[in-house]
Amino acid sequence: MAALYLIPVTLGDTPLEQVLPSYNREVIVTIRHFIVEEVRTARRFLKKVDREIDIDALTFYPLNKHTSPEAISGYLTPLEQGEPMGIISEAGCPAVADPGADVVAIAQRKGLEVVPLVGPSSIILSVMASGFNGQSFAFNGYLPIEPDERVRKLKVLEQRSYTEQQTQLFIETPYRNNKLVEEILRTCKPHTRLCIAANLTCPDTYVHTRTVSEWKGHVPDLSKRPCIFLIYK
Repeated sequence: MAALYLIPVTLGDTPLEQVLPSYNREVIVTIRHFIVEEVRTARRFLKKVDREIDIDALTFYPLNKHTSPEAISGYLTPLEQGEPMGIISEAGCPAVADPGADVVAIAQRKGLEVVPLVGPSSIILSVMASGFNGQSFAFNGYLPIEPDERVRKLKVLEQRSYTEQQTQLFIETPYRNNKLVEEILRTCKPHTRLCIAANLTCPDTYVHTRTVSEWKGHVPDLSKRPCIFLIYK
């Protein structure tokens, strides 16, 4: 079918069969045009999907913060001509906290078919494992880098979790994870609950929920581990 397929990838070095249905492979091998966040890792992923795939016969369209709007607008030409296309991000599900959303928006405006495929989402998995409210939650992306602004944002999110009973999720670049946890433990109320979810779906998955006071002195080194942080009342 001529559609824009949103193709999830593993969250880490996880066997494909552990997190991706076989149907995804059936779809992927029919596609010759891929919009990707990073060409090198996309090629590596496709080779894991099918070792016999002819990578050199595929066309890759890079999509990142440096891609111009003019380039993006032309990426869907093959789809408009009746060929299926795929979007592949660096990890997890495309278009969720990911530049792929810009392409999907264009496809929707043009009335083109968009098909999301099943795969791991660190956002959903962390909510599932946290023990927090799964009926109302908000993903806030990256917090401000400037210290005072970050503290203010943390206080706003914490208050929202109390007044709206809404789980608040956010992320940080791995090398800043330890610093972020320190700020959470300094800023949030002692009885506010914090869940740290790291390396989800990987052999060393780490998901623990404790109060802020309970976390003090018990935080592992998170400096090189992709994490999602969740706070709740």
